[in-house]
Amino acid sequence: MGMGNLQRMAMQMQHEMERIQAELAETEVEGSAGGGVVRAVVTGKQSLVSVTIDPSAVDTDDVEMLQDLVTAAVNEALDASRRLAEQKMGALTAMSGLGNLLGR
Repeated sequence: MGMGNLQRMAMQMQHEMERIQAELAETEVEGSAGGGVVRAVVTGKQSLVSVTIDPSAVDTDDVEMLQDLVTAAVNEALDASRRLAEQKMGALTAMSGLGNLLGR
């Protein structure tokens, strides 16, 4: 493969990486806990957008349970976001053929 081809491939990959990053910043994924009484929404760039708590989950005598539900919902949303990012970036690696060079 010639140097010109490598440079073109690198430019294509850079543009595709920028496109994927912009897409991830706009994409939202959700996580929930307690059967959906607590929901968290994050972007594909792992930025927390919102937390929604059903009033039935609020018990002033058991704030610790609500805290646990919020933590679980946020973690589930972040896991979904990471999986989405890995999927999108994996497609870029496969497209470029670098997976073979990197041992993937």
